[in-house]
Amino acid sequence: MNQRLEFFKKNIKGKDIAVIGLGISNLPLIKFLAAAGAKVNVCDMKSQDAFGDVCDELSELGVSFSLGTGYLDNLNQEIIFKTPGMRFDIPPLCRARDMGAFVTSEMELFFDLCPAPIIGVTGSDGKTTTTTLIYKMLSEQGCCAWLGGNIGKPLIGDVDNIKETDRVVLELSSFQLHTMKVSPQTAVITNITPNHLDMHKDYEEYIDAKRNIMRYQTPNSRLVINFDNEHTRKIGQCAAGECVYFSSSTELENGLYLKENMIYHKDKPLLAISDIQILGKHNIENYMAAIGAVYDMVSADCIKNVAKNFFGVAHRNELVRILNGVKYYNSSIDSSPNRTKNTLSVFNEKVILICGGKEKGIPYDDLGLTLVEKVKVLILIGSSADKIEAALNKQINQTGRGKDIMVVRVCTYEDAVREAFKLAKSGDSVVLSPASTSFDMFANFEERGDLFKKLVNEL
Repeated sequence: MNQRLEFFKKNIKGKDIAVIGLGISNLPLIKFLAAAGAKVNVCDMKSQDAFGDVCDELSELGVSFSLGTGYLDNLNQEIIFKTPGMRFDIPPLCRARDMGAFVTSEMELFFDLCPAPIIGVTGSDGKTTTTTLIYKMLSEQGCCAWLGGNIGKPLIGDVDNIKETDRVVLELSSFQLHTMKVSPQTAVITNITPNHLDMHKDYEEYIDAKRNIMRYQTPNSRLVINFDNEHTRKIGQCAAGECVYFSSSTELENGLYLKENMIYHKDKPLLAISDIQILGKHNIENYMAAIGAVYDMVSADCIKNVAKNFFGVAHRNELVRILNGVKYYNSSIDSSPNRTKNTLSVFNEKVILICGGKEKGIPYDDLGLTLVEKVKVLILIGSSADKIEAALNKQINQTGRGKDIMVVRVCTYEDAVREAFKLAKSGDSVVLSPASTSFDMFANFEERGDLFKKLVNEL
């Protein structure tokens, strides 16, 4: 019996609770709290029309609503669950705390109630692939593993079914980690580069949020860290327990490293690069990060089997179609310049790149060199288009290279795909890699990628 869960259910009954945000991450939480007998009020800036039948379904569970303009005006509940993308220090939440409210989140509650060991993965890039690899390696070994967090569905609704002998693998964003006061038993940080500076006050706050994944670990914990990244390497020096480094450039005495097209753990060859089906040095690093988390839980054969049979996660340099000898790739997940640089690094020939979206306050200058080296046609869309073209022009002016790159501006994805189709010749690759978020035109990067795939398949 999960005694913490039973204690929580007993004490939450009848409590006044606000849940801010009626999105994917909070819907299971709302149902979980209502089923436990709490008085739940859902607050969201959208109107009821935006949610279809969801409000009717929740109303039958006794849930009330504060929707639309002024949705946070009467935030006076005992407990408040904020949505991950909301800062903790906005005035309505500060006022609520001053009145005695306890402000928390779905993820913090899950950490408190989960009876199984948790492996948490964060990073600016690669966290979804690394999280998925860890889950697949554990499953291949025969472990009962659960996958959740910032990937897939939230697990709070499944906490009744999770056993102490299971393993939970969570992808954790900086938004989810920002207010965390507990860390997973095994923490992985793939890398840290500038990201989400439209949400965080500055780069230091973003790094500090990532650091929360290991800040509260104990001597019995494990921290898996990228040795090649300056910020993560410094974080590793503060590890409370075991620290496992990985590197694609340096042979490490006690870590994971790349040598002669083989991943080694300490001095033992573990996985041939030829067995890995997903391309790019960054994906080799993702494998090392995943192995670092579970090397003592799974066999080398399990790791090899996963590598041979895993062809990547959707929207991550995903081959959509080959038409008239032209390959179309969807990498809609690429919401930062660094992700686009990693994606383009796997192509040997120059590509037709569809790029741009909503920028999030991060620099684009470093992307310019990659564009000069890897792109022959740049199709720009969205509010970040000016910054991306400026980064390209800066590199052209400094080096004299890339003057032959064709730059095309479009307003819609229909136009972007149509232009790419018109300009592509047999042997070309057309790549959607926005280097920007999707929130100017779409609800999320999945919606953006799905539209791109639909348009390509209709050509």
